[in-house]
Amino acid sequence: MAQQAPGPARKITLGVLAHVDAGKTTLSEALLYRTGELRARGRVDHGDSFLDGNAIERNRGITVFSKQARLTLADGTELTLLDTPGHVDFSAEMERTLAVLDYAMLIISASDGVQSHTETLWRLLRQRGIPTLLFINKMDLAVRDRETILQELSERLGPGLIDFTRETDDEGFLDDLTLAVPELMEKVLAEEPVTDGEIAEAIRARNVFPCVFGSALKMQGIDRLLEVLGRFLLEPSYLPDFAARAFKISRDANGERLTFLRILGGSLQARETLRGSGPDGEAWEEKVHQIRLYSGMKFRQTDRADAGTVCAVTGLTRTLPGDGLGALQSSRGETLEPFLTYTLQYPAELEPSRVLADMRVLEEEDPKLHVEWHPETGRIGLRLMGQVQMEVLTSLIAERFGYPVTFGTGQLIYLETIADTVEGVGHFEPLRHYAEVHLILEPGERGSGLTYDSIVPEDVLLRNWQRLILSHLTAGGHIGVLAGAPITDMRITLAAGRAHEKHTGGGDFREATYRALRNGLREAKSILLEPWFAFRMELPSAQVGRAMTDLRQMGGRFELKQDGDRSVLTGSAPAAGLLEYPQTLTNYTGGQGRMSCHLSGYEECHNTEEVLAAIGYDPDRDTEHPADSVFVSHGATSIVRWDEVHKQMHLPFVLRSRRQQAAPSPSAEVYRQKLAADKELQAIFERTYGPVKRRTAAAAQERETRASVRAADRRTEEERQAAELRNREIRERHQKSGAAVASGEPALWVIDGYNLINSDPELLALGQADIGATRQQLLDRLVNFRGYTGCEMTVVFDAYKVPYGTGSTEEQFGVRILYTAEKEPADIRIGTITAELGSRRNVTVVSSDALVQQNSLGHGAYRMSSREFMDELRQVEAEIREKLV
Repeated sequence: MAQQAPGPARKITLGVLAHVDAGKTTLSEALLYRTGELRARGRVDHGDSFLDGNAIERNRGITVFSKQARLTLADGTELTLLDTPGHVDFSAEMERTLAVLDYAMLIISASDGVQSHTETLWRLLRQRGIPTLLFINKMDLAVRDRETILQELSERLGPGLIDFTRETDDEGFLDDLTLAVPELMEKVLAEEPVTDGEIAEAIRARNVFPCVFGSALKMQGIDRLLEVLGRFLLEPSYLPDFAARAFKISRDANGERLTFLRILGGSLQARETLRGSGPDGEAWEEKVHQIRLYSGMKFRQTDRADAGTVCAVTGLTRTLPGDGLGALQSSRGETLEPFLTYTLQYPAELEPSRVLADMRVLEEEDPKLHVEWHPETGRIGLRLMGQVQMEVLTSLIAERFGYPVTFGTGQLIYLETIADTVEGVGHFEPLRHYAEVHLILEPGERGSGLTYDSIVPEDVLLRNWQRLILSHLTAGGHIGVLAGAPITDMRITLAAGRAHEKHTGGGDFREATYRALRNGLREAKSILLEPWFAFRMELPSAQVGRAMTDLRQMGGRFELKQDGDRSVLTGSAPAAGLLEYPQTLTNYTGGQGRMSCHLSGYEECHNTEEVLAAIGYDPDRDTEHPADSVFVSHGATSIVRWDEVHKQMHLPFVLRSRRQQAAPSPSAEVYRQKLAADKELQAIFERTYGPVKRRTAAAAQERETRASVRAADRRTEEERQAAELRNREIRERHQKSGAAVASGEPALWVIDGYNLINSDPELLALGQADIGATRQQLLDRLVNFRGYTGCEMTVVFDAYKVPYGTGSTEEQFGVRILYTAEKEPADIRIGTITAELGSRRNVTVVSSDALVQQNSLGHGAYRMSSREFMDELRQVEAEIREKLV
């Protein structure tokens, strides 16, 4: 009997993360050496490591740029290691790689334990739902045993950490496993073996976090780690069509631009043309020249990269980290942001335009630099994470561009938001130009960033104009009116707009949009936000009083834990007070105190007046960001101040009309007062002249009966006509679906799942008992509907309140099922789908949510209420039953 050919090898991407000096690169070298990829191990401290091949990295002994290495496990699994920087100053480089990981391996130094940066990494992995393994390194230097270390890790990181140095049938291992995964308890009690597959699923679900102890430098624990990787890592499912995520932009030794991709579906061929769009929405189309498979600094070329492959391609000049290619949407959801800005000081003989162009190249590779150009002063500003990144950047600029630079004193990056809801108006009408835009600005939750929406019907303002306005808003670079700082934490909604049939161009709406946003910021009550640090401070108890006093003076919040002669303070405080405090702590504790801190977010500034006085920003003098509007009067252009625009604008206030509709109208109040006065006059009249004679009650009853009959007849006729119209639309839609199937593009139904369940009494009653069974019953019925009509169908279930939910996609008999991520409402996901496909496909959105219906209509999709769809679903089911009989 002929042997069956082996299937394709599993492809898994594993990220290696750690705090600085934990031994991350040393561990990667050990894994490569043990699997035969390296003939000899290098060392970071010797400057000859395989992965840290850049001259800057070798000189400094740290990883600055993420690297990839390829190795093959004993079972044939192709494992791609992504070695990331460990220093906090290069956290942005590390975070960009998280978007393409299947698993992460967190390295912790046994002697140092959990550091502040370790907690940051753990939080990021949890937020993104990445399954994680831990390697506790440098056990040869540890003074504590593994049980004590594991207990301390569990206290800082949480439950589920299990020592995988033991065998899986060990009694202690099974006790820890069933504690983390109670579903396996019955199996263990029945003395049935727990399979590797069950353990692997628990790891992938982030219920179990395998811990392996060892020493990478002395090759201890490496074999066990490789065994764990081979036994318990599962290959992800890939999309059928081409899909890829760009996570890094770099240049090779010859200056050729490289785009590093993870292929997440289909395959990529050399010379293939790829398409995408930039942050400004401008579409691009470019051809892939080469596909390179890197391992360390070396690479080999290939003509094809299949799903699961991490590769670098040449020929793409418009890509950015986070870009989605093919079937993937772009995603730039990094959370770690620089909090310091520096002025770049370059030789006076250099043209500023040349330096600016060079900095733009670096910004492509690291978008967090946020290069700022101030033409009035010729100043170039860069945002950096800290001193080490500044030193590395100085060396990099000298090496890449051939001139020296220095940096000025770092300044904290402040942000601005608003405290009230306002409507901003921008009007731009010089001769032969015209555009007016109204934006509603609403304060958002702290840390929510900027979100955008439109409530303007397309018959009022064309979709292309609306998209242009929103693209100008999302392009970024918008600053506030207090300190000229970037704005954040607000919802910006396009509420009204007007174009001229002949005289409106794209640039007109750009001007009107920027002026409307600026006008709204001038109208609103603005708030200055400053960066805050979360900190952990360990020091002798004798000096804890000094530390507490200092923290209170900074305006910080903290908790105190004392253990004998040592104290631990944890909390948060303004970054302005903590930037230099680690050195201060070292000085007054005689080197016995240590402190770790990281950016935790932004809060209202504790000394706003002092900061604003130091910055000295005047919005009236900022000619680059005008809040005034431009009108034409008597054939001449005139500038109207921002606080006078409402007197000359052409469209009415949207907010004011809403408030007037919500409040009782003056005419209604007058009418009620008139009724009350009439009743009082009537009472006086009857006391004087006797009761007023009225028509008999029988006559009144007869009139009411005739009116009720007529109304019932009208309702019956209206319902009959509505039912006939609905049935006709159903038949037409089914015909369109069939025609679309024949042409290769079936109609698409997008279903708001929970809205549909809540709209149907039967499903709602069942859902109160078992929502999972209800969901499945609905999906079974939708599968039949899809099969009968020949349409495509996507069902979106809202997982907005599911803690740490990352969202998921699955398919049942052709029905695509989407579960949203935590804090991602279903209406946002549905809006994303319709925005992408509504103008190109026959899309029908099923929801009774007014916002979902409004957004769907604005994106060019059909809309149907949940109740109407249930009626249609029942009719289709009836037709299916008739055909089966």
